[in-house]
Amino acid sequence: MKGEILIKNVKLVDGRGLHGRADVLIGEGRILSLSGGEAQTEMDATGMILSPGFFDPHAHLREPGQEVKEDLQSGLTAAARGGYTDIVSMPNTTPVVDNAEIVAALKKKAAQIRQARLHPAAALTQGQEGKVLSEAHLLQAAGAVMLTDDGRTNEDAGVLAQGLLYAASWGLVVSVHAEDAGLRRNGVMNEGEVSFRLGLPGNTSYAESARIARDLEVVRYVRDRLANDVSAQSLLHIQHLSTKRGLELIRQAKQEGLPVTTEVGPHHLTLTDEALNGLNPIYKVAPPLRTQRDVEALIEGLLDGSIDCIGTDHAPHTQDEKELDLLRAPFGIPSLEVCWPLLYTELVEKRGFPLEVLVARFTDGPRRILGLPPLHLEEGAEASLVLWDPNTQRPVEPQTFASKARFSPWAGWALQGWPVCTWVEGRMVFGAMEGAGVG
Repeated sequence: MKGEILIKNVKLVDGRGLHGRADVLIGEGRILSLSGGEAQTEMDATGMILSPGFFDPHAHLREPGQEVKEDLQSGLTAAARGGYTDIVSMPNTTPVVDNAEIVAALKKKAAQIRQARLHPAAALTQGQEGKVLSEAHLLQAAGAVMLTDDGRTNEDAGVLAQGLLYAASWGLVVSVHAEDAGLRRNGVMNEGEVSFRLGLPGNTSYAESARIARDLEVVRYVRDRLANDVSAQSLLHIQHLSTKRGLELIRQAKQEGLPVTTEVGPHHLTLTDEALNGLNPIYKVAPPLRTQRDVEALIEGLLDGSIDCIGTDHAPHTQDEKELDLLRAPFGIPSLEVCWPLLYTELVEKRGFPLEVLVARFTDGPRRILGLPPLHLEEGAEASLVLWDPNTQRPVEPQTFASKARFSPWAGWALQGWPVCTWVEGRMVFGAMEGAGVG
């Protein structure tokens, strides 16, 4: 048996656990063997770890219409450099991704770029206006994997209910930005001690939990309407969870058996509203950075499975936009290229978080939400993989990002776990072997 690449002396970690060392032979887009063989290219990966490629269920790539912030080329390249083989793009673009033609065009262009694979999300409602539902079946046929009005909250519960019903009939999950607009108002940061001291308008944590509570009631209604005949793995996916109370509601719903899932972003696991003491808009995100109490709860939820996966909420903006004052600057930060090393360092290295659980939240969790089978390291499996270095430490340097957004709240943080190579179906889409000391 002769393959194309032989990755020698590498440790294997997937969502099932740690599997020791192997010599991984790749060919024809698949893992041919875990015990070596002949190959055109050999790579000594001693000290490195191989995992299934990461899957991001929530990123903003800004195309069409906002390419000054990001485009498919820069965004998918950034994803590959971050170890991601698959990425779900949000539809709040200009124009909104609410018809099959735009979905098909995005899929076609991404395939030509040949970096990370693109899975477009489409708008739940036309124009993301929350009034008239988009054509779920046409969007699904064109390649959409999710429906969402992300960037806006779904204020009409009846529209959301109908959207869930239609989406389920076509095997699509609906994801929501769970904030009550009336409670959120014009808040630019978490409402609490820090916002009071700074005199800034706050966004109460109850804006999130109040909307989650309502949306869970909508899911109960839809579940009863469907009589448990649900084709999608999850009916409702709650994006970028940020609060302890929101997590408690979701945990209770899951214990009840409701078909609901959720994600958490790297910023809500590593930063708090204290970062805004310096009035730096680089820390302005939506939902906002919360308290250390919330951070601790979210980490526990990630550990026990109440939180299904990591979603980067990669949200690039121009430097000029992000340098406006805190009231006027847009919400959002880029995170595709640092998410894995950040969480590996902050959770695994510093807190002893189980490595295999973190890998599962980057791989199996997002795939399960979309009704996709898990991707594990075994013979015959698709060779969509990331090789990463758990030992070498280097700082976050935003000026080197492939993303057009070259700023970061983690700039200068010394991290381990940086991706070294990424393969999509056996094809290398990112390789930095020399810099990582791989022969």
